[in-house]
Amino acid sequence: MGNTTKHKIKRIFEISKKLPFFNFNTLSPIEDNRRYLKVMMGRAAKSDKTIRLKKGVYVTKSYLDDLRINQKFSFYLEFLANNLYQPSYLSVEYILYENNILSDVPANYTSVTTNKTMHFTNTLGDFFYHKIKNELFVGFFIKKENNYLIAKATKAKALFDFLYLRKNILINKRSVQELRLNLGVIAEKDKKEFNRYIKIEKSYKMSQISHWLFE
Repeated sequence: MGNTTKHKIKRIFEISKKLPFFNFNTLSPIEDNRRYLKVMMGRAAKSDKTIRLKKGVYVTKSYLDDLRINQKFSFYLEFLANNLYQPSYLSVEYILYENNILSDVPANYTSVTTNKTMHFTNTLGDFFYHKIKNELFVGFFIKKENNYLIAKATKAKALFDFLYLRKNILINKRSVQELRLNLGVIAEKDKKEFNRYIKIEKSYKMSQISHWLFE
């Protein structure tokens, strides 16, 4: 391996270890041979220098180690959930648990998107994305956590998304009750917000589910 190649590899890792994720386009100013980069990243992944997040997208182990040391890892995972598949925001089970509406700890990072339903698995976790209509891609806020911008649903929108994605199997009040939702944390303002999404969605079924839920 020549000195030029060694210098190029060193430069690639110097840059990539500072990035929350990177792909071949990120590295193209240093090396534009994608086949070479693919082989290089494959070898780096096998030696645990990099983590493959999804096809063509990576993060260095040193970047992750630094996050763990500085207790920023959880914020990074939420940021990653937003960025592995765009547009998206964290919602449904993940946000319902965060707001004590669901008691079961979610095993996955759950989001909604206007794109087709998608799922990514890597060594950091499972990331699920559920498709919703374009007009329902609302009801979220963006919060800055340790320099990461993270998009999350409000509790009312997370509840709406959760029920909307299940509306075809919620056939009566009992089926809604069996979801074991803690509605004690839902305030009147949350109910009003929830009903705004029903008006946007315009289906009798969601109105019926709302009635079963809050009556």
